[in-house]
Amino acid sequence: MTEIRKKHFSLQAGAWEGVILIIALLVFWFWTDTSGHLNTVVFPSPLEVWTTLVHKLSDGSLLLAIRISVVRVLKGYGIAMAAGISCGILMGLSNHMYHIVNLLLQIIRPIPPIAWIPLVILWMGIGESSKVFLIFLGGFFNVLLNVISGIRYTDQKLVEVAYVMETPRRKYITRLVIPAALPNIFTGLRISLGSCWTCVVAAELVASTSGVGYMISNARNFGQMDVVVIGMLSIGIIGKIMDSLLAFLEKKVLAWNFQGGAE
Repeated sequence: MTEIRKKHFSLQAGAWEGVILIIALLVFWFWTDTSGHLNTVVFPSPLEVWTTLVHKLSDGSLLLAIRISVVRVLKGYGIAMAAGISCGILMGLSNHMYHIVNLLLQIIRPIPPIAWIPLVILWMGIGESSKVFLIFLGGFFNVLLNVISGIRYTDQKLVEVAYVMETPRRKYITRLVIPAALPNIFTGLRISLGSCWTCVVAAELVASTSGVGYMISNARNFGQMDVVVIGMLSIGIIGKIMDSLLAFLEKKVLAWNFQGGAE
């Protein structure tokens, strides 16, 4: 019990230190502005960002852009999650399939989603499907590789016990392999979610007229650095909220994997 309390206190202290760091950065930002050291052509002042934020919230344009981007991210992420877990289980369980696909996988994986834009436009046009596909590409490989890793590195002692007991194939997969791989799967899901948010800006460059990514790129063209900062912060905050929800789900599903609530 004492050890659990120590870990809980350590987590709380770490959280407060993170808040203090953010406050310190904000204070430094204000100080550079008020002291005249801030070049507002390169980076906007805090008051300018705040004024623009209030305006965009009051007219609903920021919330609309966030909603559109969130829907796109969830669509691409959902497809990446389903495809990554399915293909990962197949490749993780079958050495033959793994060796057939692995070379192609390693060649395609390093290609950044933005490099696919010309081909995606030709294949899918400039509609919603092209944006969702680019977001899918950003998240798919992170899920896939973590699922494969989790399955292929299942504790061999457990595998041998299952083999000796002649455990049926279906029961072996659902009761042993997948539960053992769940920590890796959740790691892949969290990394993938962050990658999907990273790709939303690139996805919304594809002849888009809506979304946070479009708002950032359009503001950049007109030199509106305050809008750029607001868009960047929006992506970061929404991404953090979604990651926290996923981390909460992970702790509920894998309670046995968290000793005393430590992440």
